[in-house]
Amino acid sequence: MALLQVNFMSKSLARTVPMNVILPVDKMTFPGTQVREDKPYKTLYLLHGVFGNYTDWVTGTNIQRWAEEKDLVVVMPSGDNMFYVDNPGVNNFYGEFIGKELVEITRKMFPLSHNRDDTYIAGLSMGGYGAIRNGLKYHDTFGYVAGLSSALITDGIENRTNDVSFFLESRDYAEWCFGDLTKVSESDKNPKWLANKLVEENANIPKIYMTCGDNDSLLGLNQDFRNYLYGLGIEVTYEEGHGAHDWDFWNRYIKKVIDWLPLEQNVAGINSGNVGI
Repeated sequence: MALLQVNFMSKSLARTVPMNVILPVDKMTFPGTQVREDKPYKTLYLLHGVFGNYTDWVTGTNIQRWAEEKDLVVVMPSGDNMFYVDNPGVNNFYGEFIGKELVEITRKMFPLSHNRDDTYIAGLSMGGYGAIRNGLKYHDTFGYVAGLSSALITDGIENRTNDVSFFLESRDYAEWCFGDLTKVSESDKNPKWLANKLVEENANIPKIYMTCGDNDSLLGLNQDFRNYLYGLGIEVTYEEGHGAHDWDFWNRYIKKVIDWLPLEQNVAGINSGNVGI
C-alpha cells in the first residue's frame, strides 16, 4: 500500500497545500488470489475535523488497511479550521477547493475513475459538514456522501455572540468561516437549503450516509438534519451507535462507511501483518 504525501499549488487557496493519498497500486496478493483488473480506481475524498490536518485519518483509524482491501484510493486534504466553505472576504475558497479543484488535480495525478458513481466524499465533525455541504453542492461530481458526527451548525448561526468562553462558539469565528451570518440560512452554506434546492430542481441527489454517537453533543443536530432529509423524500442511511465525539467511534464507523460504498472486492494484500513466517 503506497501512502503518499503530496504538496501542490492550489489556485482556490492561493498557496501550496498538502494532502495524503492512499494509493493501492503496489498491492501484492497471495498466490491463487484473483488479480485486480487494470482500470481506474474508485476514490474517497476524506475530510478531517477542527484542529486536524491531512494526517488525521491515517493516524487515528485503520483506513489504510481497509482501503487496500477494497482497492480504494483515499485522498485526505487539509482544510484548516474553515469548515470547507467559500469566504471571498478573506480569500478562502475551500468549497471550490474540495468540490472542484482537488478532484480535478488528483484525477490528473493518479489513475482515478472520472465516473460520478465511483467518486465519494466523507468526513468527521467539521469534515462531516464539509462532506455533506460539498457533496450536495457538487452533486454532479460525487455519487456518495457520508457524514460522521457532522457539525451541522448553520441553524441559528446568525444569533451567535462573542460572549462565550470558547472561540469555536464565537460570532467572530463563525464570520471568519462563513462570512455574513445573516445570509447563511438562505445560501449554499446551509445543507438544508441545498437539499431543498436539489429536490426542487429534480437533481440527481447523491446517496447519503449519516452516523453519530449516542453520547455526542452533536447528536440532536444530526437527527434534525436526517429528519429534514426524510421530509424532503431524500433517501438516507442513518445509524446511531454507542460512543462519543472521538476516534474510537470514527474508527468503527469509517469501516461501516467503506462497507456501505459500492466497492468491489475484499482481499487483503500481502503485508507484514498477515504473513505468518
